[in-house]
Amino acid sequence: MKTKNMTTQLLKLSVFLSAALCASMALANSPVGQWHTLDDKTGEVKSVVVIFEQQGVVRGRVEKVLRKDADPAAKCDKCSDDRKNQPVVGLEIIRGAKKASGKNVWEDGEILDPENGRTYALRLTPIENGAKLEVRGSFGPIGRTQTWVRVP
Repeated sequence: MKTKNMTTQLLKLSVFLSAALCASMALANSPVGQWHTLDDKTGEVKSVVVIFEQQGVVRGRVEKVLRKDADPAAKCDKCSDDRKNQPVVGLEIIRGAKKASGKNVWEDGEILDPENGRTYALRLTPIENGAKLEVRGSFGPIGRTQTWVRVP
């Protein structure tokens, strides 16, 4: 009887670990997760952004502001849409990105820079087996790419 119980428990554990491994591999090739954003000039961590998928659309919000001089109660006073005067912590900065057909890229969304209140066309590309995320914001032909690092 003990052997049968142990075999059943090991089988359940094996199924659970397989499912967990598959889920983590899927996330590795996805922008979904928690990311450290980095200052372009200093390379220091600025914030933690949480990216999640809802009905096939990727969205993201500021979870924490980590800069030493940052005001934790700061509001997006330069925003011009529904995010105007909303707290930066909790602010949705990524909206509407969808996975491109046949590619490991999410696009057609927008990203908000809460420091200047502007929104930009967005492209998200997981790199280095999902350890990093290329975040490209552009306005017409002009843009810049930041590399965010997955929070361990």
